[in-house]
Amino acid sequence: MSRTPTPSQTVGPFYGYALPFAGGAEVAPVGHPDLITVHGYVYDGAGQPVPDALLETWQPAPDGSRTGAPGSLRHDPVTGRVIGRDGVGFTGFGRIATDADGHYAVRTLPPGGVPYISVLVFARGLLHHLHTRAYLRPAAADDTLLSSVPEERRSTLLAVEERPGTYRFDIRLQGEDETVFLDFG
Repeated sequence: MSRTPTPSQTVGPFYGYALPFAGGAEVAPVGHPDLITVHGYVYDGAGQPVPDALLETWQPAPDGSRTGAPGSLRHDPVTGRVIGRDGVGFTGFGRIATDADGHYAVRTLPPGGVPYISVLVFARGLLHHLHTRAYLRPAAADDTLLSSVPEERRSTLLAVEERPGTYRFDIRLQGEDETVFLDFG
């Protein structure tokens, strides 16, 4: 009897064909007055962009609630095909594939009650996903977890506000300036 390895037992890009869905980067309705964009690049240990990574973002709504709205994975009632978000509700969840240049962008609302957006990284060469956080506010220095990170590494968790409502958060999987990854095990 031959056994086929599962994706968590093998190394490879399994994400592009099944996991991304329509509107996965649109966590909040387009045109919302408080809409923010968080974008950046995912880099490998050699400093090269990773064109086949997948990111998931999780966050509370601006009021701090963590229920989110249903609708991220709606299906067409006739074909059963995933048609994505309804474009109206805030879900708190995003799933974004990097493009050919390793770039991603997610459009969301500022998280309430916490100064960060939780990020999960799936990429080739990883047997298990990685947890990190993108801190959006300067007051994040008061955050217990962030303050426990050695000062010289904290900058890898801080998103840089490029202009009002637009934040840059690059993720480095290894090497110089490797992003701090969290162990929730």
